[in-house]
Amino acid sequence: MPTPTAHDEVLQRIRAAAAGRPVELLAVSKTRSAEEVVALARRGQRRFGENYVQEAVAKRRAVAALAPDLDLEWHLIGRLQTNKARDAAGFDWVEAVDRPRLADALAAARPEGRPPLNVLIQVNPDGEPGKAGCAPDELDALAAHVAALPRLRLRGLMAIPAPAEDMRVRAASFRTLAGLFERLRGRHPDIDTLSMGMSDDFETAIAEGATRVRIGTALFGPRPPRPSPEDAHA
Repeated sequence: MPTPTAHDEVLQRIRAAAAGRPVELLAVSKTRSAEEVVALARRGQRRFGENYVQEAVAKRRAVAALAPDLDLEWHLIGRLQTNKARDAAGFDWVEAVDRPRLADALAAARPEGRPPLNVLIQVNPDGEPGKAGCAPDELDALAAHVAALPRLRLRGLMAIPAPAEDMRVRAASFRTLAGLFERLRGRHPDIDTLSMGMSDDFETAIAEGATRVRIGTALFGPRPPRPSPEDAHA
């Protein structure tokens, strides 16, 4: 269960690293209970990130049943199968769009009457084999594709750098992504979100330009194991 101290400490560390610049906290609640989400939301946390579509859909319903007064913002941050786009398109953000086919499926499935779905493009800045994310040299074409879909709203980039022990190596990956973000903003001036940094490196990510960090363990404690894998690339 998240503690008030943990939440306050994370917010203080974000503020110190940001040095006056606004940086958003996305609480990563995958494998956590609806009760844990509600407890953190009662502390003022509004943004929550989930990796697995089926778990996320069920948890949203459970949270709404426990606390119908809460107005939360739900983000999908994990690898997403194209055939799960219908469920994913009902969320507020999808932060892991890495191919045109997925963007098309999300746009087609976005419910009528809802504003355009906020989308981040996931980039693989280190070229890790088998890792989600488009290659940096594919970014411009994918961004143009997303921006042309009226049911989607391109908001920026997301990445998870290679888990190097040397924080200077991670900083270099964050710096690469920040450079891609600034270059992309030259073509899409409305983008505003650079999502990078997690519990063990978010201060480094903020120093390199992150506008959103995704924190799970530092808020909730060690994560319980999932019983089985769920989502993978289509």
